[in-house]
Amino acid sequence: MRERPYIMSKARRGGAKAAALCAAVISVIAQAQTPADHILTRVSAEMAAPKPEAKLQAAQRVVPGDVLIYTVEVRNAGQYAVESAVVVQPVPNHMMYLASSAVGPGVDVDYSVDGGRSFDKPENLKSPNGTARAAPAEYTHIRWQLRNRLKPNSIAYVRFRAQVK
Repeated sequence: MRERPYIMSKARRGGAKAAALCAAVISVIAQAQTPADHILTRVSAEMAAPKPEAKLQAAQRVVPGDVLIYTVEVRNAGQYAVESAVVVQPVPNHMMYLASSAVGPGVDVDYSVDGGRSFDKPENLKSPNGTARAAPAEYTHIRWQLRNRLKPNSIAYVRFRAQVK
């Protein structure tokens, strides 16, 4: 089964394998505050540019050690604003999350080491074996909570970096 990002609103919370690594465009209709709300997400993966001034390029072929930048576009296609939208994105298989790279304007970021069942700040996460603080390479999911309302027909972008194992 292919892992996909999912999103929920505050009210409803309750050489290398390129095909698996390069996030082909994925769209998901999500649960939001009211039945009329529709949150769509689209995920893309691009190669990290070797120089800061260089443009990102679509990740078509990757090898171990390559760094990809994953961008999640969050679009409110509904007719009502969504309060406190939450976006959860799995770290793709064969990838390692790179520390402190999950970003987005006006977001709070948490992580999971247990397949997305629970989330917390990095300083509170325990390694799956329970003996030490979890390393970023052990993160399985990233969760962004938008602090601002996502108005109708608005888009928010969140990103993270991961390295091919």
